[in-house]
Amino acid sequence: MASSWQVLLAALPQLAEGLVFSVTLAAVSAIAGMLVGIPIALARISGARALSAVAWAYVTLFRCVPLLLVIFWFYLLMPLLAQRVIGARFPVPIGPVYSAFFTFMIFEAAYYSEIIRAGIQSVARGQYEAGRALCLSSVDLYRYVVLPQAIRRMLPILLTQTVILFQDTSLVYVLTLPDFVGVAARLGQREGQLPFFYILIAVVFFAISFALSRAVRQLELRGAAAAY
Repeated sequence: MASSWQVLLAALPQLAEGLVFSVTLAAVSAIAGMLVGIPIALARISGARALSAVAWAYVTLFRCVPLLLVIFWFYLLMPLLAQRVIGARFPVPIGPVYSAFFTFMIFEAAYYSEIIRAGIQSVARGQYEAGRALCLSSVDLYRYVVLPQAIRRMLPILLTQTVILFQDTSLVYVLTLPDFVGVAARLGQREGQLPFFYILIAVVFFAISFALSRAVRQLELRGAAAAY
């Protein structure tokens, strides 16, 4: 039987493809989640009670249920819902890839929206008043005054949430997707080296998460130094 290292060398191309898929899922979901999270955050802090209540319900729902459950919800129930909406004879196939990307986007949007909301609300009220005194429109006020300050304050937290998101991509293993965990687990089962490949998964996730965490720490230190 081939040694664990020989098996690993032979499996490197497949593992690399799986890692690229996991990183892509995390990156796309982070960007899309932030873009969706911005209007949700603005709705939360708006003066419209109905709009704020809907945004609050959205955030509360996805922050109070496990991500794995949401993955199953979308993968199993959305084809049936789409069938009813369009009147199809059979469930509309969505597929595990689209299910994973969409689920992560809507789930992470709830978390990113809260980070964005906190960042916006951390800007002193005097900054708003100064912008209005300069006759800035609401759009220009947020664009030139509020958001630049808020982004500097919330960037480390946004990156921390993205690290957590990357770790959560391991959950799409349940959809038999070609992610890093799924590829490594299947290779380990096929080669009879499952413990070795599980250790490899842990090492790779630790290395990437640790490197990103150090980057977040450096941003925090730079932000603290700039404040003085």
